[in-house]
Amino acid sequence: MFGDRLISRFGPVDWLPRSCDLTPLDYFLWGYVKSLVYADKPQTLDHLEDNIRCVIADIRPQMLEKVIENWTSRLNYIRASRGSHMPEIIFKM
Repeated sequence: MFGDRLISRFGPVDWLPRSCDLTPLDYFLWGYVKSLVYADKPQTLDHLEDNIRCVIADIRPQMLEKVIENWTSRLNYIRASRGSHMPEIIFKM
């Protein structure tokens, strides 16, 4: 179905090791949006869609700048540690 576009452990493109935080969308945006979209437990598709639109519209550029700044810090730390385990680091928003 996805051909050579599938990234997985057993697909044509290997999933990167220790890659749970590869992009700001993965480590921040989807979880943030989901938590707000479902906060009032939408009961209809229209309500869900309205919530999604409102949450996305309320995301400000300053928030995204902080997310990118944090993500860049993560990448720099990973690069410096050569991908080794990082138990002592705590990343803040």
